[in-house]
Amino acid sequence: MPYYQVAGEIPRKRHTRFRGPDGRLYAEELMGEEGFVSDSSLLYHVHPPTAIVKSEGLDDPVVSGAIAPNHPLLPRHFRTQELPAGGDLVLGRQLLMGNDDVLISFAAADAASDLYRNSTGDEAVYLRSGSARFESVYGSIDATAGDYVIVPRGTIHRWLPAQPVHALVVEARGHIRPPRRYLSQYGQFLEHAPYSERDLRGPAGPLLADGEDVPVIVRNRAGLTRLTYAHHPFDVVGWDGYLYPYAFNIADFEPIVKRTHAPPPVHQTFEGPNFVICSFCPRPFDFDAEAVPIPYNHHNVDSDEMMYYVAGDYSARKGSGVGLGSITLHPSGFTHGPQPGAVEAVIAGLARGETSTDETAVMIDTFRPLQLAEASRRAEDPEYAWSWAKADRG
Repeated sequence: MPYYQVAGEIPRKRHTRFRGPDGRLYAEELMGEEGFVSDSSLLYHVHPPTAIVKSEGLDDPVVSGAIAPNHPLLPRHFRTQELPAGGDLVLGRQLLMGNDDVLISFAAADAASDLYRNSTGDEAVYLRSGSARFESVYGSIDATAGDYVIVPRGTIHRWLPAQPVHALVVEARGHIRPPRRYLSQYGQFLEHAPYSERDLRGPAGPLLADGEDVPVIVRNRAGLTRLTYAHHPFDVVGWDGYLYPYAFNIADFEPIVKRTHAPPPVHQTFEGPNFVICSFCPRPFDFDAEAVPIPYNHHNVDSDEMMYYVAGDYSARKGSGVGLGSITLHPSGFTHGPQPGAVEAVIAGLARGETSTDETAVMIDTFRPLQLAEASRRAEDPEYAWSWAKADRG
């Protein structure tokens, strides 16, 4: 995180004696990245956060949901609306695609999750609809439709839906952060960045919960384990630092507009190891009198492009069968662009006085090919790959 936060009670100096009302020392826990040389936070627990009493291996739905190459090579369209609903935002995830850097899943959750810790990497959870309370050792965040919730690796947390939630879950094999080009050398958002610290919502809290023999599901590279802790992990009386979960709503992203059409990097919102997350939001049309105000045909030779359509009307995909809740995958090796007729339709709209786009989408570009899981195959539209040719001939 690019700025300092403090919550609850903490001592004046780090690593000094800090006692509770009963005289017992609170137990420090330093949550830090990259071996003490990157962001960290220092948490103060009532009980030692090290005390476990049981460990059990669990079946892992991610491991069982094996992924296979996108072969034969095709652009693809998946309708997440056709995937089964139910379950929670952790074990109810339905893996769609992934590679060695990132896993991308869909969840239609209506139940509370168990306590969970992902120790393989950070997560970005985007809520397309519904609302949920996110609770963690740092405190709580009330997440609503349009929110990205960024969860640092190793954070013990749970999800409590207030309404059924449709969510896209991005699990990195590393850290998810604001793009470096948006930040000063000291971590402050710069003036040209499309969002700022004021748009980020950290956790309210901390939370204090009692309990003994409390199970926590932990993911590491070997799969899932259920660790039983002697005391509830939500026993933090205070913390401070630069590392914590936070929410950012896509409506707070400030689109960058040019006279002619700007490429996807202007929409970048976060970066992860060998992937980026971008936000496409309603914005004024490109304003040159001769501009073609819609994406041009393009082939990013180093990337696969996944797009999740979450609100509005995405003009470039009109006539393709893509709708709200759809996901498209345009792989490297395939040149993609607007559907035939879409460009002229937007130009005609400009002539009628239309002044802005009406679309919201989340894009993930990966620098290694995305492979497909069984859930994506079940939700696939088999006609999408031929939609450009059919529209052109029609």
